[in-house]
Parts: sequence; structure tokens; C-alpha cells
Amino acid sequence: MISGKTTLIAHLGYPTEGFKAPLIYNPWFDENGIDAVVVPMGVLPEDYKALLPLLFRMTNIRGALVTMPHKVTTAALVDEMTPTARIAGACNAILKREDGTLLGDQFDGAGFVRGVQRKGRELKGARVLVLGSGGVGSAIAASLAGAGVAEMALFDTATPSVEALAARLREHYPALRVTTGSKDPAGFDLIVNATPLGMKDGDPIPFDVERIAPTTFVGEVVMKAEYTPLLRAAKDKGCPVQVGTDMLYEMIPAYLEFFGFGTATPEALRAVSRIKQ
Repeated sequence: MISGKTTLIAHLGYPTEGFKAPLIYNPWFDENGIDAVVVPMGVLPEDYKALLPLLFRMTNIRGALVTMPHKVTTAALVDEMTPTARIAGACNAILKREDGTLLGDQFDGAGFVRGVQRKGRELKGARVLVLGSGGVGSAIAASLAGAGVAEMALFDTATPSVEALAARLREHYPALRVTTGSKDPAGFDLIVNATPLGMKDGDPIPFDVERIAPTTFVGEVVMKAEYTPLLRAAKDKGCPVQVGTDMLYEMIPAYLEFFGFGTATPEALRAVSRIKQ
């Protein structure tokens, strides 16, 4: 039973989002006897800035998980950001510290990279294409740069956003070759779809799968369906792939540590998860 002493973690996202995280965190809390709960909260973009300060006035809230479309907005609403969040230009986690100040961090990139590496893909020296320069795309780009990729191509229809990300990457990783403006997937070792394409039925595939080799690793961030049209097309081509929920299971241990709940393995989280697998 939830009480006034139960530690709350808000899950802040768009009202129509699937909110899968509570289906993993809450069973894990129950399994480990932790009096905490992740509460999904649908928030419209126009209400988000006003809501966040009021939400953190609650006496039993410890933090928040932040999902699209609020990650970039959150960066301007916290008191401090970690270096990863600053490079990404977005936050997907907020911690309320003992003095009441808010610390923002970013785990999307770490979750994605850990998932790719767990599947045996070497990232050091790789050529990668990242589609999407919003909160999740920026975070993945930052973590891929930290993992030692040699070349990164960025593409987004929002030119100012993608150019700003490229500038931040060049500043923090001067040895990294960064290009923008093309989504031609030919010749890359890893391609990441960090756009919303795939969330809605009938969405187009974000790049021409016919242009990639069967050795190209294709990763997805969309979690609405396990295998999006993009991943199905990539699998038909013979490519190794990573589904969106893999990133989620890989980043949750980092979230748990950030909020002070200890840690877990992806296997332990999957064992108690209520998401259909």
C-alpha cells in the first residue's frame, strides 16, 4: 500500500505514451522490499515548466524519470547537470537532493551503448550514423563518442538542433570526425534511429535499408512495439539489431544507483518485469 512515507519517482511523459518503466521498476521494488513506487504522469508540453517546480515540493518525492518530449526542456529547469547531460543538452533523470536542489542526469546514451556492447559489438574506431538530435539522440551521440567511435554522422530535419549537437561533440571530442546533413546509411558500422518514426502506424522507415550491408548493426529507441518496421526490415536484410526495450533494461541499473536504490542486472529486471517479452 502506498503511504505518505512511500518514496515517489515520477515518470513524466506525453499523455499518450505507453509508460513501460513502472512495469519494470515497481515489480523490482516489491521483489526487494523497497517502499518506493514509480508513478506515470502524462504532461502536456505547455504545462511542463509550471508543473515541475510544484511536483518537487512534495515531501516524499525523490526524483523523476523524464521521457519525450520533455528531456530538452528539463535541462533548463534543474539547478545542476552532470557532464553527460550537458553534452547531450537534455536530462532524462532528476534527483532531488537533501538541500532541495535538483540534479539532472542523462542515461539514454549509457543504456543504448551498454546494450550494444553486451551484444558483442566493438564501438572503438567504428563509423556510426545517428538519426535524431533531440534528447535521446543527443544522449546516444554523446555516449557513443565516449565509447571511442571514430566517425559520427548526424541527421535531423531540425538543422539548428543537429548543428548545435555537432558543435558540442567537436568541443568535447576534438579527435572525433563529425558530419551533418546526410542520412545515407551506406558504409556505417552502426545506425541508430533516435527519431519518433516508428511510434505511429504508417510511419515511414527513417532511412533506405537497401543501402546497408548485412553486417551493419541497427539500433532502435522506439518502445511502442518490440520490432518496428525498421528493425523488421533490417532483420530481413540479415543485420544484427537492438530493440528499444533493450536500452531501457540496460539503463535502469544506472537509474537505481542515481536514486540511491542500489543496483540490479538486466536479467534480474527482466525476471520480474510485467512487460510482455
